[in-house]
Amino acid sequence: MHGTCYNHMTDADLLPTPNDCALPRRRADFATFTEAMDYAARSEKGLNFNDARGQLAGVYPYARLREDALAMAARLTDAGLERGDRLALVAETGPEFAALFCGAVYAGIWPVPLPLPTTFGGKDSYVDQLAVQLASSDPKLLIYPAEIGAMAQAAAERQGCEGVDWESFGQRETTLRTFPAPAPDDICYLQYSSGSTRFPTGVVVTHEALLNNLAGHAHAMDVGDNERVVSWLPWYHDMGLVGCFLSPIANQMSVDYLKTEHFARRPLAWLDLISRNQGATLSYSPTFGYDICARRISSQSNVAERFDLSRWRTAGNGADMIRPDVMQCFVNAFADAGFKARAFTPSYGLAEATLAVTVMPPGEGIRAELVEEERLSGTPRDLSRPARYRAIVNCGKPVKDMEVEVRAEDGAARGDHQIGKVWCRGPSVMHSYFRNQEATDAALVPSEDGKGAWLDTGDMGYMAKGYLFIVGRAKDMIIINGKNHWPQDIEWAVEQLPGFNHGDIAAFSVETETGEEAPAVLVHCRVSDPEERLKLREQIRDKVRSITGMNCVVELVPPRTLPRTSSGKLSRAKAKRMYLGGELVPIDLAA
Repeated sequence: MHGTCYNHMTDADLLPTPNDCALPRRRADFATFTEAMDYAARSEKGLNFNDARGQLAGVYPYARLREDALAMAARLTDAGLERGDRLALVAETGPEFAALFCGAVYAGIWPVPLPLPTTFGGKDSYVDQLAVQLASSDPKLLIYPAEIGAMAQAAAERQGCEGVDWESFGQRETTLRTFPAPAPDDICYLQYSSGSTRFPTGVVVTHEALLNNLAGHAHAMDVGDNERVVSWLPWYHDMGLVGCFLSPIANQMSVDYLKTEHFARRPLAWLDLISRNQGATLSYSPTFGYDICARRISSQSNVAERFDLSRWRTAGNGADMIRPDVMQCFVNAFADAGFKARAFTPSYGLAEATLAVTVMPPGEGIRAELVEEERLSGTPRDLSRPARYRAIVNCGKPVKDMEVEVRAEDGAARGDHQIGKVWCRGPSVMHSYFRNQEATDAALVPSEDGKGAWLDTGDMGYMAKGYLFIVGRAKDMIIINGKNHWPQDIEWAVEQLPGFNHGDIAAFSVETETGEEAPAVLVHCRVSDPEERLKLREQIRDKVRSITGMNCVVELVPPRTLPRTSSGKLSRAKAKRMYLGGELVPIDLAA
């Protein structure tokens, strides 16, 4: 067999795959992902790829994906990869990655999705990140898009593994063959959690864990007939890979894709796609995706003429803290286009649980509770200051087969509305961190009843009547003079000042010259006048003082310089490391 894979995507195919067909829907009730792939290939549904303007550029039915995947499985075997070997794949949204990922799974090889370069950090930073993740996953082969060949090859050479662009690899001759079916407890793939760049931890996911989570997610969203998915999320992040690539296959849904970088340039193309093709019913985004769309619409815009969001019944929210004010702005902006507030579906998950831990039941929308700052920080109420509150969003109920507990530091279970560390247990909790027993032992704790290990999520939250509320990341908490401060409280307060967008501020603690801890705030500055910059710094300082009751370090930095994780959310840990290491240089206000 010779010739480039994916050559089925011709002009004659440019009709989107259907929402529905005669094949009965199954909610991911398969033992393995290859079984799910085989079943999806019997349908007429598939993947639909769109260009930068949101116009249909390629159609990839599941039958053709399966055919190409089996050819790729043969090529990978010809290349000397064996069952259990790792295949590193730069995860560009397109048919090449899809065929290679599924082909590796058919061959029993473990695909490892790795990020594309971002606009932040430059070439050297990307090569470093790729090389570190290659060193961790130890693949036999790295396959990448030709346009990033120089950077990918530099990383591959540093690790000592072979590298090849996927067009060249797809042209290699091969002979089709059959592969033994995997067992449910076999490894399906490795997933690097977002932000894991310096000390990466590859999450080992089995077929059983994957299918259990995909089924749980489908039941939680009540996936039924005539569903359609739209996504711009990157395939190297768990929400994009599992929720918007593997889930549509296992649940036999057609899906329309916009590349992440195209969404960043033209975010409203996402809503155009949702409006098209008989109307999408399911689409997910972190909070900032909804925020940027609402900001792009002016009060003079006639959204009803451009968009039809009336069939969008599950507007998923995840991957970062959910903000009710942003969600309300989105509703205000797009209600005239048929968007319903009850479509919002908050959820909570992490790569270590494959994806979903909790999901809000359909139609319940955003539900928030106002929680006193003192309860969040764990300190007695200061009666000399007015009470301050934060809106904590309800992240829903545990998905099918998942248990969630909130525990105190000593491991004791906490009652309703008592804040503690969030733990979860279920068949979709990860097998381990790849070749990192110390990290695995720290995250997974065997249960006394022998029903599987509990996962320490590292997040803080509380339960109320079976619903989970997430407060923040335990490691992000700023502790000063024995009092806890949540960085997002500081960031959100500064964002209320004129001229700031969501994601413009990073808050963390630093050690001052006197050896004491103090909050530090890095802020994107779009003001060029020196006097105005000084005024802005004082405004920010006053705002933070009103929240924390103490002075803080305020640094103005150039726009678009604060680092983000692979899911697009602010990386406070990396911002702090870069600031202390001198990589993130503040604007000189004395100049």
